[in-house]
Amino acid sequence: MPRTNFQYEKRQRELEKKRKTDEKAKRKQEAKLHKPPGEEGEAVEEAADPQVEAEPVGQGERDPA
Repeated sequence: MPRTNFQYEKRQRELEKKRKTDEKAKRKQEAKLHKPPGEEGEAVEEAADPQVEAEPVGQGERDPA
């Protein structure tokens, strides 16, 4: 009965993982290059909305008893 070549299988998994990582990096790089201008500013403005009141730090729902 033939034995399984574990080194070959491991190498194939490693190559597949590297290929996926490279593709993901390439997609991120392309998205960064093709991002429309002004998209970053909108996200910052939404986060700094003056109508949303933040709860003071340390003032959680506690039972004083």
